[in-house]
Amino acid sequence: MAKAQVALHWLASCGGCEVAVVDVDEKILDVVELMDIHFWPVALDGKYSDIKAMEDKFLDIAIINGGVRTTEQEEHAKLFREKAKLVVAFGSCACTGGIPGLANCTTREEILQTAYHDTVSTANEEGVRPQPEWTDTVTGETLTLPTLFEEVKPLDEVIDVDYFVPGCPPPHDRILDVVGVVANFLQTGELPPKGAIVAGVKTCCDECERDKEEKIMDGIKRVHEITPDPEKCLLEQGVVCMGPVTRSGCGTPCMDANMPCRGCMGTPENVEDQGLKMVSALASVLGVRNEVDMSPEETQNLIDQVPDPLGTFYRFGLPKALFNKALSGAERETEAK
Repeated sequence: MAKAQVALHWLASCGGCEVAVVDVDEKILDVVELMDIHFWPVALDGKYSDIKAMEDKFLDIAIINGGVRTTEQEEHAKLFREKAKLVVAFGSCACTGGIPGLANCTTREEILQTAYHDTVSTANEEGVRPQPEWTDTVTGETLTLPTLFEEVKPLDEVIDVDYFVPGCPPPHDRILDVVGVVANFLQTGELPPKGAIVAGVKTCCDECERDKEEKIMDGIKRVHEITPDPEKCLLEQGVVCMGPVTRSGCGTPCMDANMPCRGCMGTPENVEDQGLKMVSALASVLGVRNEVDMSPEETQNLIDQVPDPLGTFYRFGLPKALFNKALSGAERETEAK
């Protein structure tokens, strides 16, 4: 049986998704049996020039983790799209923007201002910023650096993506599902429908085995403020758990460890905005029947119980939210008019 020609790459991510591939333990032997891996930064000393030299569509699959934040990452994403028949968005950052996507709550200019002017940990009294390019006046050679985009974008907003594997990182079993898809393709030539998400179809809450009875909270608590009952629903104990608005398929390792779901598997079917849906769910279990009748003080008291709403409700998916980025100075002026 011929092997699949595969490349793995990371963009705006921590690299944990790359390492997760190795976490399939002895099943890595199945990967080696099925795939010829031509590029894998975490494990192989490959060069981009090797990828550029390939004929278009030489690769059967490009497995890419990370969103797109810089011109270099955009260039790489488009390069692998040209060279691969199929592209897989692998992990939360590639699928929905992930934790790097939280940078969308500020602007590019504010990030550069903080990094090169306001921070006290950088010796940069002149306030010098990296320039996109610099030409040596003696040799005439031009050196370049990537340019930071105004926002982080999920992979499918930059290139066409065939399949999605969510998770931070993707769970062990979902990685093996991808291996199974490759094996079936090599044997039969059949593939799942384009756009398929390699995960469950229900919610993480549906998958969780904790007892769910009262469906009411007497307030919101942070996880360190209580010792949760390991048998009882975390939401019912006052801990914000994103399970009701998160796609199943992870195997609930967080809840099994007495920690709440943080939403890394993305939204289930028919949920457009994960954070807004969770706010609605919280209003229900908190017994908020008519928020119009609540006093400003009561409303503010509820809001104050969640010290980090952005990181709580949009930790892995801000770039996919309905309101997904901060406005630049020019955009703010336009909106003001």
